[in-house]
Formats: sequence, structure tokens, C-alpha cells
Amino acid sequence: AVVLLVAGLSIPVVKGYWCDSVVSEERRVYIYPNSSEAQIDSLLHDVISDEKAVSRVKRLLSAYEFDASKRVGAYRLRAGMTVREVALKLARGSQTPVRVTFNNVRTLDQLAERISQQLCFSAAALTSLLYNDSVCAGLGFTRATLPALFLPDTYEFYWTVKPEAFLQKLSKEYERYWQGKREQQARALGLTPVEVATLASIVEEETNKLSEMGTVAGLYMNRLRKGMPLQADPTVKFAWGDFSLRRILNVHLAIESPYNTYRVTGLPPGPIRIASKQAIDAVLNHKPNGYYYMCAKEDFSGYHNFATTLAEHRRNAARYQRELNRRGIR
Repeated sequence: AVVLLVAGLSIPVVKGYWCDSVVSEERRVYIYPNSSEAQIDSLLHDVISDEKAVSRVKRLLSAYEFDASKRVGAYRLRAGMTVREVALKLARGSQTPVRVTFNNVRTLDQLAERISQQLCFSAAALTSLLYNDSVCAGLGFTRATLPALFLPDTYEFYWTVKPEAFLQKLSKEYERYWQGKREQQARALGLTPVEVATLASIVEEETNKLSEMGTVAGLYMNRLRKGMPLQADPTVKFAWGDFSLRRILNVHLAIESPYNTYRVTGLPPGPIRIASKQAIDAVLNHKPNGYYYMCAKEDFSGYHNFATTLAEHRRNAARYQRELNRRGIR
């Protein structure tokens, strides 16, 4: 059909199909499910400025029996591509993988929303799997421990990947990340990879200062080894479902929850956020210290005062409480 299309055409016209560049700069285009002919036309006009070239691409697509419903995907069109190259790429469904990034995510709902903005499936399609007990079990997790599966980074997927395949790939990435040295480091600490991720999630909620993460991790390891409650404020916020709490009061500490580490000894049932690789490595590589207590610095710098004894901690806490009162923070 394509041969018949160009047979008998003049050399300049044939050149316009096979030789002339019609894409001036690299672009990524998306063919969505249920894309109409008008939408495909708009897509082509957005990439190709020459009306005659657009018409030629459409003519070739017709000759190739292009069906948009069967060619949903993301396509990278390189600068310098010809009419024929553009038409072939779309007609053959030669998708280009997209880079999917997620970081600084607390909840599975936030994760699903972030991912759905970068891939073709909806947030609801992903969350229906994330909150499915049998799906979690198939991946080797429970609903409580599933956040440990997700390791913030940049990954490559085809835009049309299904949510199930998305999870399977991240499961393989999880296994690759933990196998070998990191798994051995976790075992040396007496923790499983999920427990490391759980502790890392607490550490990351306690401080966003990378230089402090190892110290905080060491403090909580000291408490775990001694059988002391972690008494980590972020776990109380998680139990209440409110990370905006700036001041933890007795009423907050009274909540009955397996995540309330003021009332329950040991680690909570699972991560309280999706922990970063930096926080995980801070736990695995922390240097031992003698600290059992920490309190935010009264200068609100985001750093902490650490203490070995309760008396020292109470002095640190009193300074911080005075500053909270002075600033009217309740």
C-alpha cells in the first residue's frame, strides 16, 4: 500500500516523505486510550509545524492501517525525523520507556497519586491493589509492611504498563537492593529488611538532616536493645493520622494503637512512611553511640540535642518547651 502511495510521485514529493526532516526538536508524545482522530491530528500539529508534512504523515498512517486504540503509548520523536520515520514509529507502536520518579512520599495513597501522574493507569487502579491483602501477600508483605517495598528512586517503565506489572518490577528492584551486603548488615543488627525500613521511616520523620540520621538510628537501636519503648513522636502522629501535629500532648500519647511507641515496646507493625534509601543506609551504617534521648533544638534549626541521661534530656526538653510557649505554638 505504501509503495502504491508513492508510485508515480515526483522526486521532490518522495523526498518529502523519505528524506526531509519534519521534527525540529525532540518531543515526547502520548496517544491516550480512546484518542479521537481530531486528537491525533492535534498531536501531529503540535510536533510538526509544516501542514503539508502533517498531511503526509496522516496519509502514511492510513496506508499502514494505523489504529490509535491499539497504539496507546508514549513515543519519543527525535529531532530530524522524516515523515516516514514518524509514521512508522506510531504505526508500529514503538514506544519509548518513560522515567518514573517518586521520592518524599509518606503514604501509599500519595504514592499512587504520584505514579498515576507519570503512567497511564489511574491512582485508584493502583490503590485497589495496594490495599488488597492477597496482592500484598503475593509480594511477600502485609498491608502494614507494604510501604517497605517501595524504594524512592527513578525507574524506567513503558507508559502503558499495568499496575500489576508495575508492582512486580518494583518487587524485583526490592530484592536486588537487599540481596547481599544490605541483607547481611540488617542481620548483623538483628533486624529484617522490613524492620530496617520501619526504623528508617521513623528516623526520616524525626529529622530531615542527613548528617543526623545515623545518630538518631543509633539512639533507637540502643532503646531496642535495652527493651525501652522508642517513644518516637512521629509514630504517635501516624497513629492519629495527623503529621501536622507540632506539639505532642498527653491526650495524644493516650491513643490505643500498635503504632504508639510510648505505650508499645519495640518497632511498630510497619513503616510510618515510605523511607528513602538514604534513611535506610543511615540505619544500616550508623555508628554506635551512647544516646537514649533526643529533643528538637530550641533554635528551630531542625537539628536535635541528644542526651545520655534522663536528667540531661529534661533540661534540653525544658529549653525547647519554653521556646514553644514563647512562640505561642500549641
